[in-house]
Amino acid sequence: MVKVLVTGGAGFIGSNFVRYALGAHPDWHVTTLDKLTYCGRLENLRDVMDSPRHTFVKGDIADAVVSAPLVQAADIVVHFAAETHVDRSLQSAGEFIHTDVFGTFVLLEAARQAPRLRRFIQVSTDEVYGSVPTGASRETDELRPRNPYSASKAGADRLAYSYFATYQVPVVVTRASNNYGPYQFPEKVIPLFITNALEDQPLPLYGDGLNVRDWLHVDDHCRAVDLILEKGVAGEVYNIGGGNEVPNVDLTKRILDLVGKPETLIRPVADRLGHDRRYALDTAKLRALGWDPVHVFADGLAATVEWYRANPWWWGPIKHQDPAFQAYYQQQYAARTAGQP
Repeated sequence: MVKVLVTGGAGFIGSNFVRYALGAHPDWHVTTLDKLTYCGRLENLRDVMDSPRHTFVKGDIADAVVSAPLVQAADIVVHFAAETHVDRSLQSAGEFIHTDVFGTFVLLEAARQAPRLRRFIQVSTDEVYGSVPTGASRETDELRPRNPYSASKAGADRLAYSYFATYQVPVVVTRASNNYGPYQFPEKVIPLFITNALEDQPLPLYGDGLNVRDWLHVDDHCRAVDLILEKGVAGEVYNIGGGNEVPNVDLTKRILDLVGKPETLIRPVADRLGHDRRYALDTAKLRALGWDPVHVFADGLAATVEWYRANPWWWGPIKHQDPAFQAYYQQQYAARTAGQP
C-alpha cells in the first residue's frame, strides 16, 4: 500500500485531491493532515471519512510533533496546506508567513529524514510571477510577487527547491492558476458571487473589473498533480493553467446569467491594494508529459453554479451563522461600498 500524506486536505483543492486520489488509486492509503482553520472543513471530506484507506489527523503543519512523523512515514507528500486568500494577507501577513513559509520548512526538515519518501509536491501558485502584462509566464521566469500571500508562496516555493538542491529531497514544485469548482470557501470570487447572486445580494467587483485571471477546474488540477507524481522530474517546476483568461467583469456577468439574475446586482467597489492586473501561464512543459485540461470553462462554470445551487447546506451556515465570516465580510466590503448606489 502506497502511503500518501495530503496536507491541507480538508480545504478546497486538498479535499478534491483526496477524493480524486482515493478513486484513482486503489493501492493508496491517504492521510489527511489539516488544522481545520476557518476554510478547512470536515464537511469537505464527509464522503471519504469512513473509507478504510483514509485517515484524518487534525494538526498544524508547523507543529513538528504532529507533522514530522506523518512525513517520515510517507511515500508521497502532496503539500496543499497554506493560507491562501490575498485579501486576508493584506490584513494579517504574519499568519501567511507562519503557515506558508515556516510550516513548509517544518515539513521539509521532516522530509530530510523520511527514509521511504519518493516525492514531495510543493503546491505553489501563478501569483508568484506577479502581474503579467503580455505573454505567459514560463517556469524559468523571474518571481516577482506583489502581495504578502504571493510572497509567502514564493518563499515556500524556493525553500522547497533549496531542499532538493542541498539535501536531495525529491521536491517538485507546481504553480497553478486560479482554481474553481465545488467546495471552494465562499470568500473567493466565484463562490462568493454565485452565492450572493442566489440570494439577490450585491456582487462587490473590484475596480474597473478588467483584471484578468486564468481559470482552472479543480479536477484538472488534481489530474495534473497525479501525472506529475508519475512523470515529473525532481527539482523541476511545472505550470498548471486552464487556458481560460477572463476579465473579472466578464466572469461576473457570466455568473449572473447562469444564476438568472440581473447585472444591476454588480456593485463596483474600491480596488484591492496592489491588485495584479493579469496572470497567464505557459503550460507547454506539463503538456509535454501528456496533460491537457478536459473541462471547458463555460461548462465547468455552469456545473459549479449548479453545485452551489444544490448545496446550500454547505455554504449557508458559513455565510449566515459564522460570526467570523460575517465580520470579515463587513470589514472587507462595507467601507468599499459606502456611498455606492
